[in-house]
Amino acid sequence: MAGRLPRSADLTRFCQKLNRVKTLEDDMMETTFNRCLSTVDLTLLGIGGMVGSGLYVLTGTVAKEIAGPAVVVSFIIAGFASLLAALCYAEFGARVPKTGSAYMFTYVSMGEIWAFLIGWNVLLEYMIGGAAVARAWSAYLDSIFNHKIKNFTETHVGTWQVPFLAHYPDFLAAGVLLIATAFISFGAKVSSWLNHVFSAISLGVILFILVMGFILAEPKNWSAQEGGFAPYGLSGIMAGTATCFYAFVGFDVIAASSEEARNPQKAVPRAIAISLGLAMGAYILVSVVLTLMVPWHTLDPDSALADAFYRRGYSWAGFIVAAGSICAMNTVLLSNLFSLPRIVYAMAEDGLFFQVFSRVHPRTQVPVIGIVVFGVLMALMALTFDLEALVQFLSIGTLQAYTFVAASIVVLRFQQEKAAAPPQPAGSQPSPGPSEGAGPSELKEYESFSDKLQLVGTDKAKVPREPGQLKAAFEPYLEFLSDFYPGEVVTVAVVTLMVSALCLCSILVFGNTHLHLPTWSYSLLLLLFSLGFLLSLLLIWVHEQQQSTKTFQIPLVPLTPALSILLNIYLMLKLSYMTWLRFSVWLILGLLVYFGYGIWHSKENLREPTSRNVSARYVVFPSSSLEETVQAVQPDPQPLTGLPDMATEEAKR
Repeated sequence: MAGRLPRSADLTRFCQKLNRVKTLEDDMMETTFNRCLSTVDLTLLGIGGMVGSGLYVLTGTVAKEIAGPAVVVSFIIAGFASLLAALCYAEFGARVPKTGSAYMFTYVSMGEIWAFLIGWNVLLEYMIGGAAVARAWSAYLDSIFNHKIKNFTETHVGTWQVPFLAHYPDFLAAGVLLIATAFISFGAKVSSWLNHVFSAISLGVILFILVMGFILAEPKNWSAQEGGFAPYGLSGIMAGTATCFYAFVGFDVIAASSEEARNPQKAVPRAIAISLGLAMGAYILVSVVLTLMVPWHTLDPDSALADAFYRRGYSWAGFIVAAGSICAMNTVLLSNLFSLPRIVYAMAEDGLFFQVFSRVHPRTQVPVIGIVVFGVLMALMALTFDLEALVQFLSIGTLQAYTFVAASIVVLRFQQEKAAAPPQPAGSQPSPGPSEGAGPSELKEYESFSDKLQLVGTDKAKVPREPGQLKAAFEPYLEFLSDFYPGEVVTVAVVTLMVSALCLCSILVFGNTHLHLPTWSYSLLLLLFSLGFLLSLLLIWVHEQQQSTKTFQIPLVPLTPALSILLNIYLMLKLSYMTWLRFSVWLILGLLVYFGYGIWHSKENLREPTSRNVSARYVVFPSSSLEETVQAVQPDPQPLTGLPDMATEEAKR
């Protein structure tokens, strides 16, 4: 029986498979896609992905049912959290201009299984998001015609009384998705042109709403006699923030399109910044005018803006708003159908998903099979499912993706650049030559081991530090950290930071309500986990990070990504337990797909390790004194990757 148990070496290899990272090509600008999108194209794609049903439906729903007029504050906080995540996406999109968005960013820095789960969640996010927007589009159009379409369907087709299914089949929503799928399959340029048209109309309608809304605004609607500005208190504001986060999920379409951008190093960061700024301004200002036009508790959640103008006696303005909302929702549909097949393509291209989705049409240069298959699936969901209970999937999947992208930024920033030479331990130094004129960064060969031993007493401060190594100023105080390899301590600190953030947010969200902790233990736990978070942050900061590159880099690393992680985890915990339950079921399905298919067909799994031709090797084992013991090691057919482990084990002895 004992012989059947897995050995530690087998478990180690299995864990290495799960955490292997993607190997990028030397020329990342080379692609089978058509690089035809400019900064303006990407910006309008981002605006189209963010300013849609959220503006016309979400503002009224959150204002009436969750936060009241304080929905304005909810959008500000959600926008700030999105901005932190958007900066991370901007840096990754500029450095790794490949399709796949959060999936690709996680794969090149965190590991394979994490990347697959992120891609799996984003896949569901786009499918539910596209189907939900199509049903909202259908409902808005139906309201213009006094619900004649709904009444006709219920009379001649019938209704359903089945859990999770819609009350009636929405043929209009399914039809518009199929039409949008057909246009998307014609290529990126056609999709971009359509998006330009609908985005221009949508922005014009938003300007009209703001002008008319401020003219009709009545400050008394925020007064105490109407319930006040924040009738649901701080809890309502934060719950509204978690829901409002859905409004900003569309900016990642820009990162997903980076492989089709002409100059992704500049276009992606600019497009993300401009589109997110415009979307935040639109959501905040529209929330202000909506809650000032009519009392918040009288809003119609299904068509709040149009209904507000109707009730103020401007029916013609309500018609313009309804028409503008349909154009805005068209841009969201195009955004979802544009991004989803490209993420599926990236997963299939890496071997983690079915290979049929990695085919690119030679003429249109888009993944047509993925577009058609997932467009049809989205249409079927819009036709049959009741999507209201599933919409919160959008927030939890997106927040998880944002969290991992933020963590990936920290890990990547403290990793060494790809080089021909293998990485050295953090405490080791480059080998200066025996000649007097050798610079500190030049690599020289030693003719004898006595030359090597002379290095022991050299001044470490003169040696340039590599990313992931301890900063020279902190080495006298944290010398024990020098025994680890570059980036190793940072990776552990990132994991500790995420665990501390999870525990801290759990106490903040559930400490008084569900756990009923006494005041002293509540305060003590907050203090302990806050210290754990800050110490992890400090431990990352005392290490060297990569020098500035030509591409965009977010400021204040690791503080900015750490704040993003903290906010994202807090907002995830504010979602309902049923959302977490459904999310867990979807994760289990994803793990079945990964272990049943992805782990075996992964291209990284098919890469065979290459052995080096070595005639003789020497390993230097540092001892407690200033002397070093040199041991000759006979060559073996195995690669050299195991040598640092041998040295570390001997050093520990």
